[in-house]
Amino acid sequence: MIIRRYLVKQVVSTSLVVVSILTLIVLGARLIKYFGVAAQGRLDVSVLFSIIGYRLPEFLILLLPLSFFIGLMLVFGRLYVEHEMAVLNSSGVSKHKLARLMLPMTLVFVIVEMILMVWISPWGLRQFNELSSTQALRTGFDLVRPKEFISSGPYTIYAGSLSEDRKNLKDIFVYVKAEKAGKPDQLVVAKEATRVEMADETASVVDLTQGRRYEIYPGTAKYVQAEFQTWRFRIENNKEAKYDSNDVSALQISKLWENRNDPVIASQLGWRIFAPFSMFVALALAVALSEVTPRQGRYLKLFPALMIFASMIVLLIAAQTRISRGEFGIWVYPAILVSYFVAAMLFSRKQSLAPKIKRKIKQVRSS
Repeated sequence: MIIRRYLVKQVVSTSLVVVSILTLIVLGARLIKYFGVAAQGRLDVSVLFSIIGYRLPEFLILLLPLSFFIGLMLVFGRLYVEHEMAVLNSSGVSKHKLARLMLPMTLVFVIVEMILMVWISPWGLRQFNELSSTQALRTGFDLVRPKEFISSGPYTIYAGSLSEDRKNLKDIFVYVKAEKAGKPDQLVVAKEATRVEMADETASVVDLTQGRRYEIYPGTAKYVQAEFQTWRFRIENNKEAKYDSNDVSALQISKLWENRNDPVIASQLGWRIFAPFSMFVALALAVALSEVTPRQGRYLKLFPALMIFASMIVLLIAAQTRISRGEFGIWVYPAILVSYFVAAMLFSRKQSLAPKIKRKIKQVRSS
């Protein structure tokens, strides 16, 4: 049908523009954050865009329904402002019939959202977590910046100068805090250090030359001093920087289903199954709330309608938290969606219901 093709083209193009703008805003904010981390030496600049790419599906999960709703509101609002809806109504095409014409397109958006939530976003999060854990293992001399004290786990390191290939350091200071009570802290001072390439990636190894090593017992005057001409020093990588395979947002849907009796798992499983159906609620709300007069303009009801739709998303997220605590069951997700869908139906019929309600009130008062 010509009307369907016209509306689908308008809604899809508008939604894509909105989601592109919102994505650029979100990614811009994230890039600023990651650039700050990279400037501190805790992140390799070369992986910045890989990190953004892995996180993009996670952002789209929330941005896509919001953009779809805004696109619907703008398109339906324009139909009212430019009198196209009046022409359609006079031709026997009501707004409810237009909504039915939009159902196949909405179903496509639901499928895209479901693919993002069930497969692509968890995969991206797993890749992001693995990349983050790899970057977190950049400890010790990987983080050294000339003439700055750098702390990493139990280590505090200072180097007066650093070669471009980061293999040669001069004027080295290393302080190692003891992991167990009663054990001495270590203080190492050396004129030069050279990185040693090792197959073992769990530590950074350097050869120190012309230095001194102290064992210090904090709170006492006791210490042990030793001088060395050459000494191989090993800095263990951060043992706590591991990829957590139990991160439920990154788990595959099959693993979620196997452990669905766990409240935390159930909350994530319900979120992935029911959240995509918010697209249908978006269609119902847009049809009900987009009605304006030409004098009002199509942007008049956009902000209030956006707040109503956003409140539904917030409730779904809040329900996820409550379900993970065991306070509610997974039934809360469809209950929220059905409640907003019913509210949308009531909003849509307000013109026909309002006179009936007024007559009923008058009858009650007169009696």
